Amino acid sequence: MSSQARVSSGPVLPAGRRLVVVGSGIAGLYAALLAADAGASVVLLTKGGLDHSNTWYAQGGISAVLDEPSPGDTVAAHVTDTLQAGAGHCNAEAVRLMCTEARSDIAGLQRFGVRFDVETDGDPALGLEAAHSAPRILHAGGDATGAKVAGALIQAVLSRQAAGVLTVITGAHATALLHDGGTVTGVEFLQDGKRAALHGDAVLLATGGAGRLFAQTTNPAVATADGLALAVRAGARTADLEFFQFHPTCLVRPAGPAPGEPLLISEAVRGEGAVLVDGNGKRFMRAYHPDAELAPRDVVSRSIALHLAKLGDPNGHVYLDARVIEAARGAGFLARRFPTLTEKTLAAGIDWTRDLVPVAPAAHYWMGGVLTDLHARTSMPGLYAAGEVACTGVQGANRLASNSLLEGLVFGRRAVEDFLSSCAVSGWVSPDGAPPRTSSAAGGLPLTYASGAPSGDEGSAPSKGFPTGTPAEPAAPAGSWPSNFGGGSEPFSRDALRRLMTAKAGVLRNGVLLREATETLDRWAAVVLPGTVTAGPGPREHEDRNLLLAAQLLVAAARERTASLGAHYRSDSPADAAGIADELQEHSRLRPKASLVRD
Repeated sequence: MSSQARVSSGPVLPAGRRLVVVGSGIAGLYAALLAADAGASVVLLTKGGLDHSNTWYAQGGISAVLDEPSPGDTVAAHVTDTLQAGAGHCNAEAVRLMCTEARSDIAGLQRFGVRFDVETDGDPALGLEAAHSAPRILHAGGDATGAKVAGALIQAVLSRQAAGVLTVITGAHATALLHDGGTVTGVEFLQDGKRAALHGDAVLLATGGAGRLFAQTTNPAVATADGLALAVRAGARTADLEFFQFHPTCLVRPAGPAPGEPLLISEAVRGEGAVLVDGNGKRFMRAYHPDAELAPRDVVSRSIALHLAKLGDPNGHVYLDARVIEAARGAGFLARRFPTLTEKTLAAGIDWTRDLVPVAPAAHYWMGGVLTDLHARTSMPGLYAAGEVACTGVQGANRLASNSLLEGLVFGRRAVEDFLSSCAVSGWVSPDGAPPRTSSAAGGLPLTYASGAPSGDEGSAPSKGFPTGTPAEPAAPAGSWPSNFGGGSEPFSRDALRRLMTAKAGVLRNGVLLREATETLDRWAAVVLPGTVTAGPGPREHEDRNLLLAAQLLVAAARERTASLGAHYRSDSPADAAGIADELQEHSRLRPKASLVRD
């Protein structure tokens, strides 16, 4: 990993050519820095602080095959691992591009001050994670990679803001994309209760995911589908919205007014030997998969959900027993190996060297999103997307661990390269409305800016487009939801939405549940009007509309895909229904012997 990477001067930009970046995760921060250093006028909008992102909370690392990889590791092996994890649903060209270019963007991160962990001899400390065939995971600060990487990038952004070469606007909640004749020309946003508009030559959406659709999530409070909703309302295409990855082990906190931020318990803890037990103290994963706790994360999540259903408490939780690690590796090992997790579990009142940790599957990462090509271009001229908000095809039906930060880096940089080249203005949309596809990964621009290197369930499923329908009753005033509507059904609230999505469109799905979800979402949408943008509501109401719109789109996509694939698991899929029925019948005698905390 060379620390001598440099940014070349790049093309001469027209005076005042401005890139508006929305979002401050790894894709947005990195892209903003690259564009500013190349001479563009850059404005970075974020609805919270710069550190309010999924990136900040990422415990895992960044996968990359370096110039000096682990013995036997190759870019081809990284490609193969990614394709296999994606369940045959990846865009192979995008995967090859990402894996090939990874090392250049790792060098780019280093240039912006990121320092990765090293061995005693100074070589990179490369970790091994589930479904990777060789150690190729870079970490920073052990289990604090996200915070360390984001922190370095934020400092670089602030230094450029101080130098007057980059503008940062915090507390700015984007509410709509500005567009003229089908070309995106800027963004509207709310700040301190006031509406404002920012014009630019292009907009890069880097707004992250939508974990707040579900009752349990590893995502922070800002993950409310904002970028997806902005793009859909503007007319951009989406893809693969049925594929939502659930991390199997998220800390379940007691209910209360301030339960704290979500805490993902990294699969690396299970890699060190932690096991899962149920409320009866029984280890159960061996009954579901030969790899037990080390099975792919979608398998572990599904197994936990199925086991809880067998116990009669599908909304309950199980326990992670890390005490066995301490017993086997010696006192103090957990604190040394997982300093951040040790600190945060203690803050939650759990000493995991002595106590079981309550965990449940939690919404973690959305593989689908705004459809893009290999240059991060969407179906709308002037609009790019990178990171979790985008669907590049890299993640397929199930994301390989530690590929998410890498995808944000590679395609955030490629968006900047395309913007700087000024070649995405004409001929953007193909005749069929799809984004263009380059003929090969080598067809892109040289990697100059980062590193200086050479160049339906019953056949009546709704469409994946914008949900339509006739309102059941007149709309409520902007920003106010009625106390009841829709024939006595539960009124809309964010908590009600999250419970609905967890129960009917979460880890385990089937046609009946998805149809019921559709009916409830449609009743809510008739009043909440998720497709509208009005002057009255504040940020909270806009987030509610965004989440409801995202829920409709996800459920519609899940109904269309009637067979299980990757993270999308339908218990009524012909290949799975018989096995599920047998399992449930076999274990119907089981009943919980301990009460389980509910969310």
